Amino acid sequence: MSLYPDARFLISAFTVDQFVPDTGAEVAFAGRSNAGKSSAINAIVNRRGFARTSKSPGRTQLINFFALAPDQRLVDLPGYGYARVSRALQDHWRGLLVDYFEHRQSLAGLLLVVDSRRLLGDFDWQMLDWCRDIDCPVHVLLTKADKLKREAAAKALTQVRRELEGIATVQLFSALKSQGIDTARSRLQEFLEGGQKEASDAEYRGTSEANSTGLG
Repeated sequence: MSLYPDARFLISAFTVDQFVPDTGAEVAFAGRSNAGKSSAINAIVNRRGFARTSKSPGRTQLINFFALAPDQRLVDLPGYGYARVSRALQDHWRGLLVDYFEHRQSLAGLLLVVDSRRLLGDFDWQMLDWCRDIDCPVHVLLTKADKLKREAAAKALTQVRRELEGIATVQLFSALKSQGIDTARSRLQEFLEGGQKEASDAEYRGTSEANSTGLG
């Protein structure tokens, strides 16, 4: 049974003004177009077809917002790396992502989806840098771990953990074999609840300050 029985699609945004209201807490998913991002989302939410999967890389070409629970959202960011689109559209995506990471106050965490056979690439490091700049926590999913033998998977995990140097947490994950789903789901919920608490605290501080100055 899904932890999010009321989860639903909200909107696909091509421009900043199409984003849903910046309230509550949301966790974003990002990754290369062939890293298994949609499959990971479907497995974690436990809803088949929740995020569309495709054999053609680059299917996610907009920022997709989903409601998980009251004031909690999941955001599926455009896949990067292999999408066969024009340079103009790639530039638009980059600008949209910059705006999202720099100005989205409700962003409580990022789940970065990385193919365990390819490890961290330049685009992944760009995501990590953006998150580090805004103090946004990151959890890395090394997907398709079932494609590797146990020793190779353990080696990949050790290598990525060493490269991250503590700036993000990391785990092995396989949507096909249901490996690591509970851990990823727990991390998602930790981000959501932490972000929701910060939002509530900020609202409380604002109300208290207004009251103390006679403005409330």
